[in-house]
Amino acid sequence: MKQWFYRFFIELTNHRLSSFLLRRFSQSKLSKRLIPAYLKVYNIQLADVKEDVEHFQSLHELFIRELKPEARAIDSKEKSIVSPVDAVIEEVGTILPSKEIVVKGKTYSIAEMLGSNELLEKYVHGTFMVMYLSPSHYHRIHSPITGTIRKQWTLGSKSYPVNQLGLKYGKDTLAKNYRKITEIESSGKHIAMVKVGAMFVNSIEITHKGDRVEKGKEIAYFTFGSTVILLFENETFEVNKEIQTPCDIQVGQAIGHFR
Repeated sequence: MKQWFYRFFIELTNHRLSSFLLRRFSQSKLSKRLIPAYLKVYNIQLADVKEDVEHFQSLHELFIRELKPEARAIDSKEKSIVSPVDAVIEEVGTILPSKEIVVKGKTYSIAEMLGSNELLEKYVHGTFMVMYLSPSHYHRIHSPITGTIRKQWTLGSKSYPVNQLGLKYGKDTLAKNYRKITEIESSGKHIAMVKVGAMFVNSIEITHKGDRVEKGKEIAYFTFGSTVILLFENETFEVNKEIQTPCDIQVGQAIGHFR
């Protein structure tokens, strides 16, 4: 019953009009009045933020805030792979032979998530990592490695929430939500980075130009809290032993390394 009611409510409100109205409000100067309450409710710390809080003229500007250049140290080890976001690592596991992953007890199709069985083949038996961004997190996305973008594409339309309730009651949130996917290659090894849209606001803006990316450099941003899923090829990635889920992570911290 809880699952039915949750999905009914989300489907009732999750359409273009509500998304449009929420986006318009968050980008309007009227929303600026909510900034003090938002900062308090989510306990957002501003010490690392590039601009003073008075600079933000809307909630949207606060959502996509930039950090001071020195705020995040990027791990410089040659084979290290760094976190692309400030987030909570919710799950780390193996991509099953059935081309599925299991997150919080629910099974998701990686073929559906990527929209390509052919592309998926090299990731079977590899590693996946789910990173959740709450509304309090820094929303900009950085490259986990230095390499070349081999493919970038968009799938899905609607978005269920990607928080704990969304993962529990939502309808295949990680595989069906609006998402932008970037596949990056480095020295013949590939990483698929799935950027998953959050409830209502299906906005993932790409900010980098060209097909070369540098580890730790910004490549995109979310308009609202969301999720990033990293997929690694079989026998190419080793996760840091210090990572025990769930755990907090910041941009630039090493999450593992290439073998």
